[in-house]
Amino acid sequence: MEESIWYYTIRFYEGAIFIYCITIFSLYAVLTILSARNIRKNIRLNSFRKREILVESPLTPGISVIAPAYNEAATIIDNVRSLLTLNYPRFEVIIVNDGSTDDTLKKLISEFRLTEIDFAYDSRLPSKPVKRFFKSTDKAYKKLLVIDKENGKSKADAVNAGINAAAFPYFLNTDVDCILDNDALLFLIQPFLDEEKRVIAAGAPLRIANSCEVDAGMLTRVRPPRALLPRFQEMEYVRSFIMGKMGWSAINAVPNVSGGLGLFDKEIAVQAGGYDSRSFAEDMDILVRMGKYMCETKEDYAIRYIPQTLCWTEAPHTLKVFTRQRVRWGRGLVQLFAVHRNVLFNPKYKKLGLVIFPYNFFFELLAPVVEIVGILLYIYFIVMGMVNWPFAIILLIFVYTYSILISSIAVLWDQYTFRHYKSWKEVLGMCSMAFFEPFLYHPLILFSSIKGYLNHLLGRKHKWGNMQRRGFKRQAA
Repeated sequence: MEESIWYYTIRFYEGAIFIYCITIFSLYAVLTILSARNIRKNIRLNSFRKREILVESPLTPGISVIAPAYNEAATIIDNVRSLLTLNYPRFEVIIVNDGSTDDTLKKLISEFRLTEIDFAYDSRLPSKPVKRFFKSTDKAYKKLLVIDKENGKSKADAVNAGINAAAFPYFLNTDVDCILDNDALLFLIQPFLDEEKRVIAAGAPLRIANSCEVDAGMLTRVRPPRALLPRFQEMEYVRSFIMGKMGWSAINAVPNVSGGLGLFDKEIAVQAGGYDSRSFAEDMDILVRMGKYMCETKEDYAIRYIPQTLCWTEAPHTLKVFTRQRVRWGRGLVQLFAVHRNVLFNPKYKKLGLVIFPYNFFFELLAPVVEIVGILLYIYFIVMGMVNWPFAIILLIFVYTYSILISSIAVLWDQYTFRHYKSWKEVLGMCSMAFFEPFLYHPLILFSSIKGYLNHLLGRKHKWGNMQRRGFKRQAA
């Protein structure tokens, strides 16, 4: 009787895992097709657009670029220079010094000739107290505003302070470890102008800046990261943005806009309560808040992604920093479902409740749990001699081959379309990472996710820490 129960348990488990894998891989295939169609559509539309009209028009909407900074002395000057040279007619750059303990603020004051000013600050969104405001005495930097505030222990707190000081109806949320494309704002504002629905947020792909060359805040040479860990992250980013986000954008079901580069409707963000400083996944949380607000007020809305890479960010280069980042992301995902549990399967929230949340629940939140339980069960079955080896081998080969295929298609499609890398040797080097990802990189993701889940369930405190920036590689003279 006991053997019979175990037999049926094993058969049920194998069947459930097989159905789960087929479902998620079918979704990936559908997203790949939707992404390809969406990218072609976007490129076709851009071929008819003349962005010079936006640059010259007095009706172009203003944008406030908000970049929080905490102990970012290594990259702060390059980043601010990059932001100040954006090709857009009406914008301001707001740097929020979030209580840095290094010489971040000192470098800003010296480099951009800042002086303290009086500023009409409207604290509509909650944040730690703001101490001082700075503007430059040099007219070349008149677009720059620096806010010095007490440390809020989260990026969300600093962004809220930036939104409170923002003068324009749209704000760009970015990081100080980022280098932006010169035309980033021109590309990102386009969905807000094109759509009949009210677009509340728009995003674009991020890439890894490690090993790229930067001169005076401008990216001059794109290279795949040389170090192994950032190189894996580069492939992950390409797959996530090009295959995933573009596919979801095609059906107006974008799950989140990256905290490294996202353009938002300020009015809706404020009405939704702004960023939650307690959240460990503030980029997802703000989009859920804004989506819920639009559904509750019965307003039709859209969230869009565009395929052009507009932002390069410095990725974690050590296991310690990388793991801390991914543990926070995992914890933030659990927290998101705990805080917004009323959204799941709720038709009141339309696609947010019936498409985005169910997908994130079953194939993002539960995926590490399903995988770790599967690994433990297979170890037990191997020890007990109960493994159906033909089935297990077929499943493993299928999963391994499919993962290589998806990653390779993403890298090749991105290169064929946008040609960021200068040689096919670099492209093939990136594709080769897909063969090693399941053995070297994916276990790190799995471990970090499970640790983040446990930290949330056990109520452990999280130390944010900083990224320990190395700074960008200078262009050779």
